[in-house]
Amino acid sequence: MNFRQSFSVSLVGLASHKLRSLLTMLGIIFGVSAVIAMLSIGAGAKKEALDQIKLLGMNNVIIRSQPVETAEDENGTVVEARGLTIDDARSLHILNPLVERSVPQKEIGEMRISYGSDETKATLVGSMPDLQDVLNLETARGNFFNYQDVHEARRVCVLGHSIKRQLFYFENAVGEQVKIGNLWFTVAGVTELKPRSTGRGGAGDRDMNMDVYIPLTSMMHRIDSNPKDPDVDQIILNISDENRIKEAANLARALLDLRHKQMEDYRITVPEELMRQSQRTQRIFNIVMGAIAGISLLVGGIGIMNIMLATILERTREIGIRRAMGATRNDILGQFLIEAVLLSFSGGLIGILIGFLMTKAISSYAHWQTIIYAGSIFLAFGVSASVGIIFGLYPARKAAQLDPIEALRYE
Repeated sequence: MNFRQSFSVSLVGLASHKLRSLLTMLGIIFGVSAVIAMLSIGAGAKKEALDQIKLLGMNNVIIRSQPVETAEDENGTVVEARGLTIDDARSLHILNPLVERSVPQKEIGEMRISYGSDETKATLVGSMPDLQDVLNLETARGNFFNYQDVHEARRVCVLGHSIKRQLFYFENAVGEQVKIGNLWFTVAGVTELKPRSTGRGGAGDRDMNMDVYIPLTSMMHRIDSNPKDPDVDQIILNISDENRIKEAANLARALLDLRHKQMEDYRITVPEELMRQSQRTQRIFNIVMGAIAGISLLVGGIGIMNIMLATILERTREIGIRRAMGATRNDILGQFLIEAVLLSFSGGLIGILIGFLMTKAISSYAHWQTIIYAGSIFLAFGVSASVGIIFGLYPARKAAQLDPIEALRYE
């Protein structure tokens, strides 16, 4: 009997017991769908974390002020913590030979921005022109403000991509006047669209498209703020040698400890370390999720073996008749092995479809970024086919080894 005949016989056998065949495939279906869903979630989380870290800049060291009201200096005297200052940024640039740029930054959240009758809320960021380089802020229209603007504390601003769309829609915003709080500012430029950080990669929740950038001096002298707040919320150090980022961070910590008299009113973040930590976390996540999905496939394979063994007992007389009519052991082996592979093959196809739908549902309702790679589909499908062959081989061999005479006498 050739392969086509064996395939036809196997297909008829499965079709005659549709419900049993479907129940046998459930383990494979759930296993394959779990593999695809878990791998897509892992891939999406990895990309999201990398996007967040890239927002910070791989060659940057981020220093943020920490809210510490009082602390003790080295002599035990209680003093007020001042947080970061512009002088800190200057000192880090002058005294740290690894620092190429030192960019101070101050932020005010939920600032009212209006143009005509349109109004929105934005994060107001006061900084220096070098911020454009350290954070890769490309301008879609116009230009970033310059050091002359900083020196004269001019009322100029650069709008984030989403702010421009909300206020100006498809009109050109450059040169127009927008109202920030109670002051009018001239729009010097508009930034390109930036990917959004969602906070799941360790960089914090941030949408840079909703930022408005102004000279730091304009914010300090023209925008009202809480006098208890630190002069600078953040200092970004751009490191010249990417292989010495950790060394630069340690040197910056030593300098700030000296300037701040050992008061921990700041926190240093190294994006490169964040990336390594994120990669370790993703690796563990993928291992755990892969193990769970693998167990599901293993259970599905055991289900196929169990049902196939029960099917052999049920069809023992059929096997005896086929052997008596001239079917060889290889024919019987091929028939039942094809049935097992068909079950896993069909279960794999259905599992791929369900896995695809699961990733879409997770992305829509949980707001997780998911990515389905072709490799994950081939992996899940290949594993399902292997499960059919491995767990179907033993029942098929058991059927092929039945004695024809005993099989014919089986009731």
